[in-house]
Amino acid sequence: MSSYAIIAASGVGKRMKLQGGLSKQLLEIGGFPVIYHTLSAFERAASIKAVFIATKPESIEVLEDMRNRYGFSKIQAIIPGGKERQDSVFNCIELIESHIAESVVSPPEAILVHDGARPFIQPSEIDEIASLSSKYGACVPATKPKDTIKYIAEDPEFFGETLDRSRLLQVQTPQGFASKTLIQAHKHARLEQCYATDDAALVEKFFPEQNIKIYETGYHNIKITTPEDIHLAEAIHTKLQSQQEA
Repeated sequence: MSSYAIIAASGVGKRMKLQGGLSKQLLEIGGFPVIYHTLSAFERAASIKAVFIATKPESIEVLEDMRNRYGFSKIQAIIPGGKERQDSVFNCIELIESHIAESVVSPPEAILVHDGARPFIQPSEIDEIASLSSKYGACVPATKPKDTIKYIAEDPEFFGETLDRSRLLQVQTPQGFASKTLIQAHKHARLEQCYATDDAALVEKFFPEQNIKIYETGYHNIKITTPEDIHLAEAIHTKLQSQQEA
């Protein structure tokens, strides 16, 4: 099985309250940048044959240096991201199409799209998502919410109905899809100027017949979003390291 990965790493980290345009992907956890941990996982995942990264223009040189320094041989390209996350993914999809057209190898069975700010996805999880994406056509990791979720009422100062927590999941990445499905979903979205919060929503919109397999993960696969997440990330990193050394 052969899969490609797209890493969306263009986030400006507004909620991190960073100064001077610093990228949250370059904040350090356990002595290494967030994005290092992400790339290391995809480098070690047996199912991933090529990695394409969309990032801020000023981060390209830093990531190229990281690729050379740590031997991330699967990274095929590091390109500027777009205005929105979806634009960044589309930029990588266009590059992947060119890569496939120019290559003598077969197209990947699946393409996985991952947030660069999720540093703790494990290689075994990546491989399982890739396998399920190939088998079912789409697979999305998720966790059960710990808190009760409520709608906001028509008057936004008050709560509305309470949702059934047993029927809810918090969606994560990497989200995997059959290559043709993901590519066509993004092309349709670009044509209609339609934006969604994740890639699965685009597939749901343009390919409603495509079921999306649930892959339930643990709570370690957090996204670095707010300053508090750095402290939590350090704790998760320490725990994962101790488990690997045990």
